[in-house]
Amino acid sequence: MQELNIHTDYITLGQALKLAGVTSSGVESKILITEGEVKVNGEVETRRGKKLHDGDTFEVNNEAFTVHAHQES
Repeated sequence: MQELNIHTDYITLGQALKLAGVTSSGVESKILITEGEVKVNGEVETRRGKKLHDGDTFEVNNEAFTVHAHQES
């Protein structure tokens, strides 16, 4: 499982796919998500705007990622 480090409270699923390098555009992310190809915390997720928080996981194309939120102090 790969780590996806963010510096905010959350990241949307569409943004997470781009940041992880799974997709190269928002359109590509939208297609994967709406076709039911992405799971969040083990459940199929079809909302591109789904907020992912620290500790959430997502899976796509046999790759798994865990979100790690690091707050700037």
